[in-house]
Amino acid sequence: MTGGLLAAVRDLPPESTQQAVGYPSLFLLVALGALVPVVPTGAVVSSAAVVAFHQSSPFSLLFVFLLASSAAFLGDLALYWLGQRGVRSRGGSRWLAALRGRVTPERLAHAQERLDSHQVSVLVLSRLVPAGRIPVMLACLLARMPLRRFARGDAAACLAWAATYQLIGILGGSLFPEPWQGVVAAVGLTLLVGAVPAGWRRLRGGRRGALRHEDA
Repeated sequence: MTGGLLAAVRDLPPESTQQAVGYPSLFLLVALGALVPVVPTGAVVSSAAVVAFHQSSPFSLLFVFLLASSAAFLGDLALYWLGQRGVRSRGGSRWLAALRGRVTPERLAHAQERLDSHQVSVLVLSRLVPAGRIPVMLACLLARMPLRRFARGDAAACLAWAATYQLIGILGGSLFPEPWQGVVAAVGLTLLVGAVPAGWRRLRGGRRGALRHEDA
């Protein structure tokens, strides 16, 4: 996937073509990634920001920000609405089951504790922390938070998320003269940001397991 992206960026079409194809693609990929959490949406936004940074139009970066944040927001709302249908149904739903399958009991309990303490403001942090969105969303669903209330917190979260990953892209674009070089830097930094929390959780889990084994 990364190799194909780099090949495409190295041989960029004219700006008008980039905008006609790139903006709808950005919106669809981010919305799909919010609805089905398998697309690395942070890397997509950072890469789009790199390309926009090297364009002559003064509004390119603004369009990337607006499209990324609105797509993330609509994808979150769609996923939350589908999850609500599962919570209200006696038999649940495959969407709710999919959300449960992506969250360990410990992470869900931690998310529920943070939600009780900080209420809607925890949604902003959940979007900024890699892999933090789904546990908090599931906690909101199980707490039966109304969709309208969830939307208010998620709107701010999506704006902050889009701004953060766009800044990563701008940083990568400003360090290198060629867009593809900036894309490499932005994607690498985005993947590093996502890998550090996961590695820390594994390290903590390993330490807890070792302590339990010693106590036994």
